[in-house]
Amino acid sequence: MAIWDALYPSMDWEANRRSWPHAAHSHFVTLHDQKWHFQTFGSGPALLLLHGTGASTHSWRDLVLTLSESHTVICPDLPGHAFSDYNSDKTNSLKYMTDGLATLLNHLDIWPQAIIGHSAGAAVGANLILKHPKLPAPVLIGLNPAWLPLTGLASWLFPPAAKILAMNPLSGLLFAKQAAKPSVVRNLLRSTGSHLDDTALSYYQRLLQTPSHVRGVLAMMAAWRLNRLGQQLPQLTGSVFMLLGGNDRTIPASLATESLKLMPKATSRTFAGLGHLAHEEAPAAVSLQILEWIEQVRH
Repeated sequence: MAIWDALYPSMDWEANRRSWPHAAHSHFVTLHDQKWHFQTFGSGPALLLLHGTGASTHSWRDLVLTLSESHTVICPDLPGHAFSDYNSDKTNSLKYMTDGLATLLNHLDIWPQAIIGHSAGAAVGANLILKHPKLPAPVLIGLNPAWLPLTGLASWLFPPAAKILAMNPLSGLLFAKQAAKPSVVRNLLRSTGSHLDDTALSYYQRLLQTPSHVRGVLAMMAAWRLNRLGQQLPQLTGSVFMLLGGNDRTIPASLATESLKLMPKATSRTFAGLGHLAHEEAPAAVSLQILEWIEQVRH
C-alpha cells in the first residue's frame, strides 16, 4: 500500500448516508481487495448503469425509479469514485475497472440485459461486452459516450498532464481544497455544456472536495487508454444506441460520428440544448428513451 494512503481516507459513508440519494438501496462488498459501493433497485431483467469520470451513483438519482419499475437496476461507484475505494496497489485503468466490474457482477450472479454508460462509463460497458463474447450481448446504450481517443491538441496534452498530476501525491488534496469553493465546481460543470440545479451542484461539490475521490479520478485519467477499444468497436455486433447532447462540450461531435460508423448496428439520437450531463438535465426524457430502445430490441 502506498505510503501516502493515510492522507486519503475513504469517503465517510456514515457522515453522508442521511443525505445521499437512495442511500437505503446502497450495499458494500470487498472483492479481490477492491471495495465496491453499489445500489440496487427493482426486479426483472437487469440494467447496469455506469457513471462517467468524476461522478458517482448520485448521477442516476432521477432515472433509477422509472427504470426500476420494470427492471432490476444496478448502479456501482466505479473504483476510486465516491464510496468505492481506489486500490493504490493497482492501476485505475479501463482493464482494471472492467475486470473488477465482471467480478462484482459474478458475485451478484447477474448479467445485464442492457448496459447504460455515460461518457467513460460507456467505455467500461463496451469493454465488458467485448471481454465476454460467449455471454448474451447486452444492449449497449451510450450517453455522450467516450469510445474513441481524443484528437488534436487534447490527445497530446490530456494524458501526460493527468499522469503528472496523478504522480504528485498531494494533487488530490490540493484540488479538493479548491473544490470547497462552489464557484470552482459550478464553472467546471458549466464547461460540460450542461446546466444543473443547486442540488446536483451540491453532490459534485461534496465529491470533488473529498481528496480520496479526486485521487481516484486522477488515477483513472492517467491510466485511461482508448486506442484498443476504438479498434475493437466493429466487434460490437449487437444493438448499440447513442444518446447525444447537442450542446456537449466535453466529447467532440466528430468522435460520436466516427464511432457511429464503426459499429454495424449502431444508431443515435441527439437531444438539442442538452450538454454532456444530459441524463441529469432531462432525466425523464432520457429514461423514457432508454426504455424505448430496450423495448425496441426486445421486439
